[in-house]
Amino acid sequence: MGFFAAGAILFAIAMGFVLYYTLLKVPLNFEGGDVEKGHPKNILGIVSRGGMIVPILIAVNIMVITFFLERLITLANASGKGNATSFIRRVRELLAAHRIDDAIAACDQQKGSLANVVRAGLGRYKFAANDKDLTRDEKVISIQKELEEATGLELPMLSKNLVIISTCSSIGVLIGLIGTVFGMIKAFAALANAGAPDTAALATGISEALVNTAFGIIASTLAVIIYNYFSSRIDSMTYSMDEAGYTIVSDFQTHHA
Repeated sequence: MGFFAAGAILFAIAMGFVLYYTLLKVPLNFEGGDVEKGHPKNILGIVSRGGMIVPILIAVNIMVITFFLERLITLANASGKGNATSFIRRVRELLAAHRIDDAIAACDQQKGSLANVVRAGLGRYKFAANDKDLTRDEKVISIQKELEEATGLELPMLSKNLVIISTCSSIGVLIGLIGTVFGMIKAFAALANAGAPDTAALATGISEALVNTAFGIIASTLAVIIYNYFSSRIDSMTYSMDEAGYTIVSDFQTHHA
């Protein structure tokens, strides 16, 4: 876990408790200003009835949003300028015309992870084409190895912090269920009292159970959607890298048969 990830998690946890005590559990949200026994006047008061699990669930939601924005910015930069399909088509045209230097210049203009991989492959292509000591098969293998190494350097950066989003998709529901269990324990405890049940305690317990369930489901749903979205984008970029690598190797085999 990197410094940013650790800092973001600690920030999310701190903000969860800050929002709980400064926005949710305040007298303004309850009738008579009684935070403990007053009836909630709005949705914020109702949410605060979820108890101490609520700030943790707020933290999970903040983490999901934070890492969504972080991955969005990172993948936007990694995508480079312009459309990946158009870039690969342009490189393919330049390779067909045997304009290696122009193809390398196109990589410098496009930038991004795909361009980095293609540029590494083209650099090895250019070097292998002028190398008289290696056989044709050895040159092809050296180009393939260079492409694999360049791809291996780019992929960890693309998938970084996705494991945190994936973890949030799991623990969101689990933490919500813990809060649900605590709420139901309080509700049944109120029903177990001798004589008339404590309706206030019963309502508080049920509110705690439902609020925590809702927050947990929201956090997990967001995390699953975001994780699948970024996984799809990374798979698309990986496919583009493989396609570009195949194009470079095939062109070398064609022009240096």
